[in-house]
Amino acid sequence: MHTSAYIDGKEIDSLAGRWLKEIRSQTAPRPGLELNTGRAALLVIDMLRYFADPSGRCHLPAGTAIIGRIQSLVAAWRALKRPVIFTRHCHEGEHDLGMLGRFFSDYIHAGEPDAEIVPALAPLQRECVFKKTTYDAFLGTDLEATLIREGAKQVVVTGVLTHMCCETTARSAFCRGFEVYVPVDAVASSTEERHLGSLLAMADSVAVMHSTQEVLERCAVNE
Repeated sequence: MHTSAYIDGKEIDSLAGRWLKEIRSQTAPRPGLELNTGRAALLVIDMLRYFADPSGRCHLPAGTAIIGRIQSLVAAWRALKRPVIFTRHCHEGEHDLGMLGRFFSDYIHAGEPDAEIVPALAPLQRECVFKKTTYDAFLGTDLEATLIREGAKQVVVTGVLTHMCCETTARSAFCRGFEVYVPVDAVASSTEERHLGSLLAMADSVAVMHSTQEVLERCAVNE
């Protein structure tokens, strides 16, 4: 997979501002949708060593760069006692690869270190971690039932990759009746072109875009 270090940790605020300006200039506002963290679950999608650790086999520099942003959101959600839900994309073997096994030559083995969530985002014992084998975090998991049980009407999607698992999960959530919100600087892809293209597509059809700072401000309002 071609990757580029399109997110510079020192310039991420200005990048988020530029992305949001472009997104908001090209998509309609959604006045009927407003993030209320008291009704929202935070989804942390596939922040694994495979993607987000510099030693990972498919390291995404942008994936490492967004760890701090996701940390701040996780801390805010925990402080509000709202659900933080993690996913781990990994496979037991060739039998559960599905189309991914025909599309890609490498896969994440369930027992290898690369399949673990990066230590900086380690889930608490009480927090749900769903193992998944495809892009959609709802498919073959109890994610929807968990959201319903937690009283979540909204989801905030973070993690990797923007144009793969994050976008697919966002679309799946929308189709199940959940409001979807995406902090543009708390998701990452392999290149800026893929990242921004995915954000634009989601903003046009299924999700409301914010910066991480804007989401944190909503947390303060909903305390």
